[in-house]
Amino acid sequence: MSRPRLLPPLATLLVTLLATTVLVDPALAHAGSLGAVTRSAPVPSWLVIASGAGAVGASFLFTSLLTDRRVVESVPRRGRSLPNVGPILRVIARWAAVAAVPLVVAVGLIGPDAPAANLLTLAVWVVWWAGYTMTTYAVGDSWPALNPWRTVASLFPVEPRSLPDRVGSWPSLAGLLALVAVEVLSPVAADPRLLAAAVVGYSAVTVAGAAAFGDAWFERVDPVARTFALYGRSALIRRTESGLDVGLPGAGLARESTVYDFDDVAFVVALVWVTTFDGLVSTAAWGRATAAVTTVGPPAWTVTLAGLLGGFGGFLGCYWLAARGVRRTAPTYVSPRFLAGWFAPALIPIAAGYHFAHFVGYLVGFAPTVAAVAAAPLAPPGSLVVLSPPGWFGTVQLSAIVAGHVLAVWVAHARAFELFAGRVQPIRSQYPFAAVAVLYTTVSLWIVAQPIAAGIA
Repeated sequence: MSRPRLLPPLATLLVTLLATTVLVDPALAHAGSLGAVTRSAPVPSWLVIASGAGAVGASFLFTSLLTDRRVVESVPRRGRSLPNVGPILRVIARWAAVAAVPLVVAVGLIGPDAPAANLLTLAVWVVWWAGYTMTTYAVGDSWPALNPWRTVASLFPVEPRSLPDRVGSWPSLAGLLALVAVEVLSPVAADPRLLAAAVVGYSAVTVAGAAAFGDAWFERVDPVARTFALYGRSALIRRTESGLDVGLPGAGLARESTVYDFDDVAFVVALVWVTTFDGLVSTAAWGRATAAVTTVGPPAWTVTLAGLLGGFGGFLGCYWLAARGVRRTAPTYVSPRFLAGWFAPALIPIAAGYHFAHFVGYLVGFAPTVAAVAAAPLAPPGSLVVLSPPGWFGTVQLSAIVAGHVLAVWVAHARAFELFAGRVQPIRSQYPFAAVAVLYTTVSLWIVAQPIAAGIA
């Protein structure tokens, strides 16, 4: 059997790489995030280009060389079982999380005004959204056991109602975009009082929704729980019917037989985009672009909102075109909608890789600050230590993005061999998705290579 032709997709990816080469100037890779005060770490532009080239090479290495169906099918199933955590420890952890919420909210209301000295802002953005989220895709999703709002909602003696099927999971998509919009368009990220009000509001809505609709609320409506659940599917440890299993990263995504509905596909694409956008708005390039547009009339908030929604539409449109393109590169009877849902899990490692790249410097830089403020939340030290990443730290960020891309390629490759027959058909099916994945990744690499605009002390 002849080898599949690589020229058309290779040309597409080389054009993408060339575009990245043209767009990237000598820059700084930022470790920034919401209210970051860490210093940029210098990364030469050639490293950005080399990382993109490595991602492209890895894509074709997987898709053109590994064609043994038995190997592809056996790798995701390797692993071993782990003993479950004792019920006493689970109860302690669950109620400790419940107690932590009102405590940090109270500190947010009466503690210091400076966000870097307030335990609430540090707990939400550094400990929870940066640090804890990393554990969901690195180790496993423990949020169902720790979720304090789920625990409180379970105390209400109310028979949960069923959530109408027509609702789907669109509310979680709207919620995710809304959360990011509020974060970037309002001062909530840097104002402990506003953040405390936001946490209280989120708590009230979530507890009421969970009490009314039960687990369906967290599975289809709550964007936070859905994010953690998706990240957890790519982790080393996964909960199965027999207990806890430990295996290779991405194995759960590669072997699951779920076909995502279009609303679920949109949420996964949004997960990739919002983390990318969160990094984009903190760059000097975005600041210059916004300033240029506002000079002709539109206020800055409309530019940011248009960027959030327009970028999501662009990412989703590219993915949908890739699903349609599969029917040309690997003719099949299944619909583009089915193909989009079948390969959507492969995007999750890309989102996880960029989340890590975007937040790891933030987490490392503020680690001593969190420790000092936690020791005296109402009277923290006047001089707080914030670490600056060394010059080589940008390589870690870029490597995380490339690693997420490579893992995504492997997941898509394994799922292609499960869907298509033979050896050539699965490989051909990956050409459009490989192009989109590299496009997503080069955008992320370009953003990470930009200098941050300014920090908030």
